[in-house]
Amino acid sequence: MGQYQQPKRKPILVVEDEPLLRMMAMELVEEAGFDPVEARDADEAIAILEARTDIVVVFTDIDMPGSMNGLKLAAAIRDRWPPIKIIITSGKFRLDDSSIPARTVFFPKPYSHGEVIATMKRMSSQ
Repeated sequence: MGQYQQPKRKPILVVEDEPLLRMMAMELVEEAGFDPVEARDADEAIAILEARTDIVVVFTDIDMPGSMNGLKLAAAIRDRWPPIKIIITSGKFRLDDSSIPARTVFFPKPYSHGEVIATMKRMSSQ
């Protein structure tokens, strides 16, 4: 008898410098039914995006060390990989639609897991 193949889960890139928050975000992505891919900062996220063509959504924090924060990362993604959807989160900043790239959603921390999961599912199916 043939082995039943699970449908391949779509990957979501999680960009978070705090290890505990990154682990929680990775669990959230998995709970939503996606394959979490982790990056510690924007530079690592760019390297992953350059190497992979299957990332459908990026879930990033704003406040990160390195050459760019989450907002600059979002702008770089929108410029270089227009089809990728972006979710930005922050406990320090409050953003409205005029200050984020197109096809991007902002969630202030602490965010509702249910709302983030629903947004990931909606974005990945568009």
